[in-house]
Amino acid sequence: MQRKTVFLSICLILALFLAFPFPLRADESTINCFVTNNATHLLVYARVTNCFTKDMEAAILAGIPTTFTFLMELYQERPRWLDKKLARLTVGHTIKYDNVKRLFYVYSDSDKEPTSFEDYESAKRAMADLNGFPVAPMKSLKRNEYYYVRIKAKLDKIRLPLHMEYVFSFVSLWD
Repeated sequence: MQRKTVFLSICLILALFLAFPFPLRADESTINCFVTNNATHLLVYARVTNCFTKDMEAAILAGIPTTFTFLMELYQERPRWLDKKLARLTVGHTIKYDNVKRLFYVYSDSDKEPTSFEDYESAKRAMADLNGFPVAPMKSLKRNEYYYVRIKAKLDKIRLPLHMEYVFSFVSLWD
């Protein structure tokens, strides 16, 4: 009788967890995107909002380079079957503050030279934006087919210069 009561109690607790899940903290940062095309390529415009925490801003203003990586995947919808992945791309944006010149430099994988900014808000906007990134050539896409793009953004672990993270083991700005 006691085993049956314990079993029913566990089942009831599991049912409550499934019926009323804990809310996630998804309101912190979001990605807004727009997909369009030009004559030759499928283009993605995206912006990550609320992506900078106070600790990250303090690290950036201290001169520590910080990198956002955008992961994009292009899928073709297929009815009654798994969707087909057509392309997977990664784009990295790195921000670094030069304390001497008082300039913010934003490096992008798609650009050869960094872009410099005098104010922090413009540099943050450049870090969080993807402007017309080509995902796939239009000639590889078929007319009257359905496609979608999945975008993720992640903050790479902050690396201190000269492997100083081993000396300052308490630094965990990426948590």
